[in-house]
Amino acid sequence: MFDPEVLPQIKEVVRTRAGAERKLLDELRDEVRSFAGDVRVIKPRSTTAVSLVASDGGNNRLVFDPFFVQLVRVVDSYGKQLCLDAVSPTTDTDELSRAQFDSGGRPLTALGRMMNELGVRTLHELSHMIHDAKMMKEAPYKVSPSWVLVYRDLCEWAVLFDRICYHTFATDTLLVRDGLLRSKLFRGELFIAWRKKIEEAIQRIYKQDRRRVFLVGVAKHSKVLARYRLAMAIESAFPVGEARYVRVPRKLEAKAYVWPEYARGTEAEEMGGEAPKFVIGDMYLVRFGNQSGDPVWAVDVFSPQSSQASEIFGYLLADAIDGFPVPFYPRCLQRAHEHAEVVDLDLDILQDEIFRAIRNMLPPGKQDVMDAVRLNPDPSGRRYE
Repeated sequence: MFDPEVLPQIKEVVRTRAGAERKLLDELRDEVRSFAGDVRVIKPRSTTAVSLVASDGGNNRLVFDPFFVQLVRVVDSYGKQLCLDAVSPTTDTDELSRAQFDSGGRPLTALGRMMNELGVRTLHELSHMIHDAKMMKEAPYKVSPSWVLVYRDLCEWAVLFDRICYHTFATDTLLVRDGLLRSKLFRGELFIAWRKKIEEAIQRIYKQDRRRVFLVGVAKHSKVLARYRLAMAIESAFPVGEARYVRVPRKLEAKAYVWPEYARGTEAEEMGGEAPKFVIGDMYLVRFGNQSGDPVWAVDVFSPQSSQASEIFGYLLADAIDGFPVPFYPRCLQRAHEHAEVVDLDLDILQDEIFRAIRNMLPPGKQDVMDAVRLNPDPSGRRYE
């Protein structure tokens, strides 16, 4: 607790600092006014909305020190399991790479098919964030255990790639990714190659089947949105009455990111600048509700389809209106999360499997040690009883 005599001083310091930052708020309001005139109304449309989402790593970690297993599971909004694997920080990445192909080098998994299309054979070649097995064996202390999360995210990108490039569509379809259409996981310019192959596949689908496939990414959190949320509310950028959206200029995107290349899109190719190695979408701020207090989301539209943003948001509106339990958030994404999460009894069953596997590794006469450890968890927790 603050000392009552010090509290007035603290309040004064806070007020002084807030007043000094007024210039920043004025600048943000000016920036919002610069694109507020481009705000458009969303007109509802109808199409099939399919979401692909990776499992939530916060819920799907199976832990028993010193063991850590990450369950990698990708599920769509219909509950269909599209990828299932389990890795740990000590998994041999070369062996994991080989598991994506058969003995003849033909892809066995969605990740293998994506790697094959991008011309790589190992996870280390696919992503600079995944070390090769040699380094993991010679200097394991230098390898960050977070690579298992990188692998999980790559599997999500692979399933999305597989869905567009290797499947047929009975109707016009909107594919919704959980997260923006941006990534720093791919090595070099592989993400550019990923984007071009997706663009070619979408064109081929329309030419052969007369089916249109749209791709968007919806973010639960965004630095751009956080930067402009207050200024947009002050300026009433999204008036009451109808759902609305607006394109965020790249130069304003860049102000919100520490690394400006995270806001460099395909337009950089035409301008002769640095290749857009991390971004394949154009960002829009979207409000699917019709009231000023309804949530605003950051949405990336696949860059080659940005000219069709009005149509795409019309399709997404029909799904977002029914959003539950999060209001005005795409229901297809929420359904996918519900299917992908491993919680409650399912999590207990898998956690029991970890204990059982470890117990079976112990020599005869020592297995009861595992039982004792399991039945006597951290004693420090008793202080809360």
